[in-house]
Amino acid sequence: MTYSPEATDTDDAFLWLEDIYGEEQLDWVRAENALTERAVITDDFHDRERRILEVLDSTDRIPVASKRGSFYYNFWRDGEHRQGIWRRTTWDSYVSATPDWELLLDVDALSAAEGIEWVWSGALFLRPPEGRAYERVLIALSPDGGDAVRYREFDLTRLTFVDGGFDIPTAKSRISWADRDTLYVGTDFGPGSMTTSSYPRSVRILRRGDGLQAAEALFEVDEDHLTALVLHDSTPGFERDLAVDTIDFYTRRSYLRKDNAWQLIDVPEDASISLHRQWLLVRPRTDWTVAGTTYSAGSLLVTDIGPFLTGDRSFTTIFTPDASRSLQSWSWTRDHLLLNLLHDVSSEIRILDPARNWTSEPLDACPPLHSVDAYAVDDEDDDAGDDYWLIATGFLTPSTLHRGTIGGTTSVIKSSPSYFDEDRFTVEQHFAISKDGTRVPYFQIAGKTLELDGGNPTLLSGYGGFEHSMTPAYSGVTGRGWLERVTPDGRHGVYVLANIRGGGEYGPQWHRAALHENRHRAYEDFAAIAEDLVRRGVTSPALLGATGRSNGGLLVGNMLTTYPHLFGAISCGVPLLDMRRYTKLSAGFSWIAEYGDPDKPEEWEYVRSFSPYHLLREDVQYPKTLIWTATSDDRVGPVQARKMAARMKALGVGDVWFHEALEGGHAGAADNRQAARMHALSYEFLWRALTGAL
Repeated sequence: MTYSPEATDTDDAFLWLEDIYGEEQLDWVRAENALTERAVITDDFHDRERRILEVLDSTDRIPVASKRGSFYYNFWRDGEHRQGIWRRTTWDSYVSATPDWELLLDVDALSAAEGIEWVWSGALFLRPPEGRAYERVLIALSPDGGDAVRYREFDLTRLTFVDGGFDIPTAKSRISWADRDTLYVGTDFGPGSMTTSSYPRSVRILRRGDGLQAAEALFEVDEDHLTALVLHDSTPGFERDLAVDTIDFYTRRSYLRKDNAWQLIDVPEDASISLHRQWLLVRPRTDWTVAGTTYSAGSLLVTDIGPFLTGDRSFTTIFTPDASRSLQSWSWTRDHLLLNLLHDVSSEIRILDPARNWTSEPLDACPPLHSVDAYAVDDEDDDAGDDYWLIATGFLTPSTLHRGTIGGTTSVIKSSPSYFDEDRFTVEQHFAISKDGTRVPYFQIAGKTLELDGGNPTLLSGYGGFEHSMTPAYSGVTGRGWLERVTPDGRHGVYVLANIRGGGEYGPQWHRAALHENRHRAYEDFAAIAEDLVRRGVTSPALLGATGRSNGGLLVGNMLTTYPHLFGAISCGVPLLDMRRYTKLSAGFSWIAEYGDPDKPEEWEYVRSFSPYHLLREDVQYPKTLIWTATSDDRVGPVQARKMAARMKALGVGDVWFHEALEGGHAGAADNRQAARMHALSYEFLWRALTGAL
């Protein structure tokens, strides 16, 4: 493969578009938005957008709740509450058909009163004294839907923000309650306090009534590390402070506070750990040999933290992966440990009992080709400490929320409605053979009457990065936006989800196989699936579209530039595309562990091989392309999308459209209305591009 000349800061003709809020740049955005909207937005589009918004605003969807004390808390958006409401109810009310919710905070009303379009970003609860109800939380609100948020102290008894209470200005902060009058705060304290990745470098002790500049230093990391964090564990009988120096996305050092000093938890830097009461769990990302024993990558180990800190290295292996099975997550109930596994990308759940030498039993709740997750309701509840939530979903199975008790029964609590006619479709799993011989799974959702003659509009979606697994999930948006659409000769849209390397479907090895100089394997996997769909007669290149966001936007950007002959249309959302400058844009420096460092010549040699911005050619017939982003995205940022679209147009590439939401953050939307517009725009473009209507 040959590459275009390296684009430096001085010869990049579209560097000017990196001024995110410049008036000339926003004028360019508005002009491009107008061109795209004129091409895509029709009466059919408005109908599709309305039906997608019905899904997002549906009052029948599951109000997923988290338990704190005797209440169940939920954040909710619908047509009446565009920005959302935070609310709570009791268990008896929650299980009823029409729960009686107590309103805690109306974000729409707050925004109107303060003149800021606040976007809900979560709440941090302060554990109350034993026997008392929860009284205080820190509420996180973003002014634009980005990652930077403002934390404000809220009183759960008076249902108001605390006058003179904690109020941390908007930043990419990391905060923990230490006690009622003290916070551990990592935020922007001024010059030198943030890492190159734009996250907090230091954590300080902020006491009630003091300003940020009076906060006392507690923990600090190097400027080129990703971020610093200090958490206070307030579990009765196990109170402690944990500091984490996150070096990059996959390496970190963790410390426990002991005798006013930080004691290193001596495990490999690439291992994940968690503390729960006396237990230390360790999940190595690479094989780890310690005390004469080798533990495999992706396994889960447990030991008592007390003896470990004094030098004991005796571990019990409570999960070992194999070629088809991987650990995805875990959750503690009062007396048991729940493991969420994937077996060839279908869920398995196991229940472990530490009192019986960690014996493991399956939880019979996982149908094939479905995703089922189990997690504790409240491990400290006197009566329900061994209760768990169970959320089950599949491509054609609306989500269902169950509640069960280990050793007891499981009951359906809430079910999502159906948003399209699932009975007309079927789910299959297939395996493509990648360039190096690796079997790569993918899911295919298609009409039961699918004709294998290459004539079906097909949408291939994927991600392939950051050890993130793409699992089966019901989506009324995909159902209405793609599967229900029908060509004049009666063919439904086919939807395909790829499980390529770079993800976590088969554990850390699956992820590591596509890091740095091996990034091409993720793209070869995706291309192999595209070729397999054509080989099997599902579709043909002219009828095959690809879509992806963020790292998935980089994925489909590489399909556009390296495999243009395989696709008829590309929808590329909030993407990384300029891999020469990605480390200098927004939070890009934090992803060097995933992609490599383009400022090192030896690493730029391979990074440039998957930098779509630099792989564009004048003499190539590219698929029809929509590139979309959001101005307020402070994670990837909008400038890579802008520059890619501008360069394609300057090269004379036809059929290129660009759209930038002027708010919405990395999700591309700050509320359901914006999300419906974003989804409808992508689906409408893809359908019309593939069926010849664009």
